[in-house]
Amino acid sequence: MTDRETLSQAEAICQTLREDDDGVRREVLAHAGSRWSLGILHALGVYGKMRHAEIKRQMTGVTQRMLTKTLRALERDGLVIRREFDEIPPRVEYELTPLGMGLLILMSPIWTWVVENVDDFRKARSIFDSQDGKKPSWQIPTPIPVVSEVPQ
Repeated sequence: MTDRETLSQAEAICQTLREDDDGVRREVLAHAGSRWSLGILHALGVYGKMRHAEIKRQMTGVTQRMLTKTLRALERDGLVIRREFDEIPPRVEYELTPLGMGLLILMSPIWTWVVENVDDFRKARSIFDSQDGKKPSWQIPTPIPVVSEVPQ
């Protein structure tokens, strides 16, 4: 499938959204693509069921509060399951749902793309930062055609 066909297909799908679906879409994308959500999904996808402390160890820099907040958002959207065990001391485990695994599988190529292009990002940032507020002048190696109208 060509890039144009992929964009056309995505646009056609977006056109089928009801107005109330659009808000859900934006909310899910906002937190599913957040700094911590993808890391949590990745950890659960790679290691399977995990406790809160185990996830925290995998997520360098995340605060207890942010981890809890992110897990709740992922659980609310059906991407993660939280299981409480009636034990002493209490035990809680998290795991991916099939929906969560689906998102992780689709996001993995983007994650790979970012890693593969990190040097280009650094170069672009360096050029931009050295411009002192002037418009940076670098060239994109492969021009991406602008789609002004989606063919029917």
